[in-house]
Amino acid sequence: MGDWSDYFEDFPEENPANFVDGQFDPQGAETRRAQNARLKIEQTKLDNEIKQIIEKHGKPSQGKK
Repeated sequence: MGDWSDYFEDFPEENPANFVDGQFDPQGAETRRAQNARLKIEQTKLDNEIKQIIEKHGKPSQGKK
């Protein structure tokens, strides 16, 4: 017997990753995954920007006096 990925290639309707809001929608599921990936990248950029702002405007540490 092959991998699960082989099974899901043969039977995409059985793959839970192909469902959106309980409906079989492989294109919608792919779109949602792409949106989530973009959102994660954008959130990481914002988190880094916030960290830089905090470091720039925060209290100086004891070693930097």
